[in-house]
Amino acid sequence: MNYGVVIKVLGNLLAVEAVSMIPALALAIYFDEGDKVAFARCIVMMLMLGYIASQAPQGKKKIKAKEGLTIVTLGWVVVSFFGSLPFVFSGSIPSLIDAFFETVSGFTTTGATIINDIEVLPRGILFWRSFTHWIGGMGILVFTVAILPAMGVGSFQLFKAESPGPVADKIVPRIKDTAKLLYKTYVIITVAEIILLMLGGMNLYEAALHTFGTVGTGGFSTRNASIGAFSSPYIQVVIAVFMIMSGVNFSLYYELYKGKWKDVFKNEELRLYLSIIGISVILIAININTQVYQNIGVSFRHALFQVSSIITTTGYATVNFDEWSTFSKGILFMLMFVGGCAGSTGGGMKNIRILVLLKLIKREVSKILHPRAVISVKVADRAVPPDTLAGIASFFVLYMAIFALGTIVISLEGISLISASSAVAATLGNIGPGFEFVGPATTYSKFSNPSKLLLSFFMLLGRLELFTVAILLTPRFWREEI
Repeated sequence: MNYGVVIKVLGNLLAVEAVSMIPALALAIYFDEGDKVAFARCIVMMLMLGYIASQAPQGKKKIKAKEGLTIVTLGWVVVSFFGSLPFVFSGSIPSLIDAFFETVSGFTTTGATIINDIEVLPRGILFWRSFTHWIGGMGILVFTVAILPAMGVGSFQLFKAESPGPVADKIVPRIKDTAKLLYKTYVIITVAEIILLMLGGMNLYEAALHTFGTVGTGGFSTRNASIGAFSSPYIQVVIAVFMIMSGVNFSLYYELYKGKWKDVFKNEELRLYLSIIGISVILIAININTQVYQNIGVSFRHALFQVSSIITTTGYATVNFDEWSTFSKGILFMLMFVGGCAGSTGGGMKNIRILVLLKLIKREVSKILHPRAVISVKVADRAVPPDTLAGIASFFVLYMAIFALGTIVISLEGISLISASSAVAATLGNIGPGFEFVGPATTYSKFSNPSKLLLSFFMLLGRLELFTVAILLTPRFWREEI
């Protein structure tokens, strides 16, 4: 293990996080609120620590797989810890465990909160809280790779270890150019949504913060009632559309830019993703019409918004969907496990894995009918390698095992099975709100400190795709050179 390069990159990461706090500090100074001293202290402290760490002797510049996995996992823990300090220093969240939970939730784009009254917080703190979504959505390490090319030839290991989805490919030959291209797309979508929300009546501040939560698929709002506080069908539809866009593999936007429209619309993962959304919206809209709402248009609008919010793991709400029928809530609960597409800002298991698992089931059924047939699993007319199939199957088993064990442990809080299972599904899938005890009208504040730390761990597990974190917990990882 090249500890020098690990410490150096983590130092650079701290410096990047410190700089990213400057807009929040500027807002705190502009509005002259009590959080400006907290941000100033954090920025100075992080810059000093970052500089000291960045001077560590690193030996070989190359980042291998072991260093990449270590940097990514420790990086998310480090930025979450230091990112929580403004909440503590300002008194907005006095408890360090609560502040850590909130910050992990922000960076992992989960959107689960322990804050019962969001609207009393200083505007600088609210900005930083939502900005963590935007930074974490594409990945803070990918951001670092994009702006710090001096990190060297091994930076692909960081990109591959952090990028969500079973496959992380370069869009263009140089990895730093790939990272920059992804962020250019990210910024364009961000600016477009901010403009559209302002046209709908939001001021620049709220439009920006809700856009951060949308394109980062995070879900932190400036209002206690989330998007429902605005009572605007226009705003709800705009956010729903951008949530769906943010759940799409960002590399497809590059394909659209190159004019490969047919290739994009033939993409099997995209078609599955849109099909699941369409079918779910229709089923829920029909179910809640007359039972909850008396207008089919209103039913479809709320169904579209909540389906988009849950499948993309954003977590925004226009209504308290915990009051819907068991049928509709059952569909939303299943969508928690699906998530967005690989290479998107969404969480969950990802549609590409669901697609491959469905094809695996189809192959096994076909082999029963034709025992001697040699049938390969194909995606985009290319056979999926056996190693990839095994990896996806292993991921599914591990994901469900963690979900089941987590549900049992969280149930020790004395809550119902639905509350415990949805809390674990919502944190492991980076969604935020669940049902009953953790429904959209409540928060995670009533959980004990050990449970908050466990749920924070689930958020990190989900954001880093399980194996990235799990491998660091095995003694073999530290003994062998990889």
